[in-house]
Amino acid sequence: MAGAVLFAVTAALALAGGIGVIASRRPVHSALSLLLVLGSLAVDYLLLGAQFIAALQVIIYAGAIVVLFLFIIMLLHARSGEVVGSRPVLPPLAAGALSGAFGVVVLIVLAGTAASPAPVDQQFGTIQSVGRLLFSRFLLPFEAASVLLLIGMIGAVALGKRLPARSPSLARGASPAAAGEPRR
Repeated sequence: MAGAVLFAVTAALALAGGIGVIASRRPVHSALSLLLVLGSLAVDYLLLGAQFIAALQVIIYAGAIVVLFLFIIMLLHARSGEVVGSRPVLPPLAAGALSGAFGVVVLIVLAGTAASPAPVDQQFGTIQSVGRLLFSRFLLPFEAASVLLLIGMIGAVALGKRLPARSPSLARGASPAAAGEPRR
């Protein structure tokens, strides 16, 4: 019974965070809402008895990915110089109505009789079972993801590399001395 209540709380938090991700006008608030979703999923993994997957969820997604998103948001925001308005996404009356409707749905789901979940294997979510699946059944997707990440890193380095400034006369093939620039 306590597990069902904790699951309902984390599911509500994950849903609220998901709504916050798409409804927020500020990118930093969206990233923090994503952090709430990922943290709630980690608690759900703990409820399933998958401690290793829960730890990976916190370390990789909630830790590294969200921090990366925040750095990118801050970097892009600093370069653009935009000023973000603080207008609410929803009027207070609509937000209250949606919250009330969400509460009613949660109460209906909690009041309903739910079938007990099927028992899972004792090895579910352990390091050994994840490793066996990762390097046997999911080897091709695992390697494809690593190649895709490598391509993304190469693209980020290529896009982030600044080319040296060239004068228009050098771009046409003239020598530096003919363009009036001193030799180095």
